[in-house]
Amino acid sequence: MLKLNALVAEFIGTFMLVFVGAGAVTFFVANQPNGDANIIIAALAHSLILVGIIATFGHISGAHVNPAVSLGVTVAGKMNPLAMLVYWVAQFAGGIAAAALIRYIYPNAAVIGQTMPAAGIDGVKVLILEALMTFFLVSTVIQAAVYGKAGNLAALVIPFTLAGAILLGGALTRASLNPARTLGPALISGQTPEIVFYMVGIFGGGAVAGLLHSVLFRQA
Repeated sequence: MLKLNALVAEFIGTFMLVFVGAGAVTFFVANQPNGDANIIIAALAHSLILVGIIATFGHISGAHVNPAVSLGVTVAGKMNPLAMLVYWVAQFAGGIAAAALIRYIYPNAAVIGQTMPAAGIDGVKVLILEALMTFFLVSTVIQAAVYGKAGNLAALVIPFTLAGAILLGGALTRASLNPARTLGPALISGQTPEIVFYMVGIFGGGAVAGLLHSVLFRQA
């Protein structure tokens, strides 16, 4: 049975991820605009806080803190669809609350860590890139944490995978890999460029990862 503490953990964990990740980008860009450094800041902020989130809430909720992860785990047969939907509510709420707090703290910021494509990256490219990077991330989560192949190292392996994806995709799509990370800042800022492509790509990548690992790389 789904417990309240798991939902609260998903809300807080997603809030932490978006507040620290999007917040670091927002505050750094506003004070020291530098494209190259911003990608490194984003990779470090998201991955380092994710280490803490997994260590803190992993044993309570699995520390999905990402609707695409929950979808992948569900497709892999390791989560009940109803539980996934309730997780989504907590995760999206956490992302929106974090973005709202960023806006409150820094009301004059031009952006609040929105994930948006760079010049020359159209919607189809966004979809492909986000799908691939999310596939990498969710694959790691399933094998390292859900199937337990990485043991205690899952708290490092998963954040490292996220950091690597951001270093690759940060300059192209800002590397969301997380619908809650995309939707929260987009709603609060009122800027939703290519959001449909982000959502389809991210959820699609998570679902494909869950299907592939449940069929071909299933836990022995």
